[in-house]
Amino acid sequence: MVKTADGRKLAVQTFGDPAGRPVFLLHGTPGSRLGPLPRSTVLYHLGVHLISFDRPGYGASERLPGRQVAAAAVDVQTIADELGLERFAVVGRSGGGPHALACGALLSSRVHRVAVLVCLAPWGAEGLDWYAGMTPSNIRDYKAAERDHLRIAASMAQRARRIRDDPATLLAGLRRELSGADRVVVSDAGMRRILQRNYREAFRQNADGWIDDVLAFTTDWGFKAQDVAVPTWLWHGTDDMFSPVDHSRWLAEHVPGATLFLEPGAAHFGAFRVMTAALKWAAAEPA
Repeated sequence: MVKTADGRKLAVQTFGDPAGRPVFLLHGTPGSRLGPLPRSTVLYHLGVHLISFDRPGYGASERLPGRQVAAAAVDVQTIADELGLERFAVVGRSGGGPHALACGALLSSRVHRVAVLVCLAPWGAEGLDWYAGMTPSNIRDYKAAERDHLRIAASMAQRARRIRDDPATLLAGLRRELSGADRVVVSDAGMRRILQRNYREAFRQNADGWIDDVLAFTTDWGFKAQDVAVPTWLWHGTDDMFSPVDHSRWLAEHVPGATLFLEPGAAHFGAFRVMTAALKWAAAEPA
């Protein structure tokens, strides 16, 4: 556990080579520090010291009511200070992507690279139809968050209790909206076990982390995409319907110097396969 300046506790876990190059991995929505990641042997081969933590309200981390996306930069800095890390990279997948961009914008003196996979663009981004191509369930949740914070919180809390008791229900519910490529990913028994463990840990306490992520995504992030001041690597599967690919196209146009990789036929969960390449890129110091 790491204690923040305002007295909260953050659950932190490290993986890979303790003497390796430090990289923070920011989990998806919903998610936890126990989400999918490369095996330890792969991390050692890459020379990566991987740091993952539960965002406030998830897993064993205490809630930060009303948090913005920008708040992640403060928590990452606190953990880095506790671990004695002066320079590090940040990788964010799905819901972790905006939080990784916050680090690139607000911690540019310490973050040397940011990689984001299947990331959302800022809510209300000019020139982007934010909901175009998005699954009905995500549209429902995000639009409900815009209209009535209390109602969406109650609904998500009820769903989180069901998922915590039986994490397979989340995957079963998603299956109706999965692309063919994503169905292949979750048909693997090992991947399903990892995802179920991840969701069970995410909702160990309640749904606060999930609720606060959704509210944070649909309000001002606390920084602008143009503020990201470090080399940024964007990856997106073109068939993604949870975070539609046009979000990364928008980010590529607005994050200075960002590099965008689009993979035809891949979708949202294809990011798990790409994570090793993202970590390898992020860990390398820019020339």
